[in-house]
Amino acid sequence: MADPPVTISEREVESLLQYRELTPRLEQALGKFSRGEVVQPVRTTVPLQKQNGFLGLMPTYIEHDGVLCTKLVCFYKREDGSTLPSTQATVVLLDPEYGSVKAVSKTDAHMRQKKKQKNNLNIQLLMRPEAEVLAILGTGKQALSHYNVFTEMFSFKEVRVWSRTKERAEKFMHSVTGPVTPCVSVEEAVKGADVIVTVTRCTEPVLFGQWVKPGAHVAAVGACRPNWRELDDVLMKEAVVYTDSREGATTESGDVILSGAEVFAELGDVINGTKPAHREKTTVFKSLGMGVEDAVSAELVFDQWKAKNSQP
Repeated sequence: MADPPVTISEREVESLLQYRELTPRLEQALGKFSRGEVVQPVRTTVPLQKQNGFLGLMPTYIEHDGVLCTKLVCFYKREDGSTLPSTQATVVLLDPEYGSVKAVSKTDAHMRQKKKQKNNLNIQLLMRPEAEVLAILGTGKQALSHYNVFTEMFSFKEVRVWSRTKERAEKFMHSVTGPVTPCVSVEEAVKGADVIVTVTRCTEPVLFGQWVKPGAHVAAVGACRPNWRELDDVLMKEAVVYTDSREGATTESGDVILSGAEVFAELGDVINGTKPAHREKTTVFKSLGMGVEDAVSAELVFDQWKAKNSQP
């Protein structure tokens, strides 16, 4: 008989989901996905017209590891100044033999950890080793988590941040421990930057190729709908484009679909050694999020939770 499901709070997820354990699991999962060893359909979305949002369903099955999982995520196109969250999500981990629920967890912590660790991977694989200037477009929770992991893992000499309002940029500057330069325009923030992270709510291009330094690396995290964009045609067509899922990008990413840009490789292809990392060129990594990432992070959290709660 299957054990009753456990509910793991966001605070517990934060304490259990550490990047040193998560990063190698994410790397292995991305490699498996690109080798065709993961059953993961493209996210199904249900429009929430009244609320100006969507419900996304993201099931995944990793047969070799016996991991069955799905994420339910609501995401919204919020007006500037809205205090409502732009995303809310829950991860459900199941037993593939019984079909029963093993664990349910709140995923703000899941999402922040897996996104920043995946972008840590793409930065390591695609960024020039001599990179010195980091620019972050956006000042929300995702921006803060990316700032924390990138400044911990890499020694940038300068970090710049842009937000639609001066107040948000200055608030971000005061919320971090290291030096940050708030910028009044995107152009000011990204001119000469070696790495650019876009974590905005924008649905129209905010980053233009004419401002991007040749050889820079762009990690594009926002704009997860076919008609939403953060990056313009010039940047998308001139850069070498990588993504987490080719099928996902050509179905869900407005940056890819509307620009007509070709996806050169999945990140898993680079991990597997089947496609090169063109560090010498301008590169874009379009991050959409995949169920397999939630599956391995949920399994890790559940394993850690069991170990912690089995102690006398």
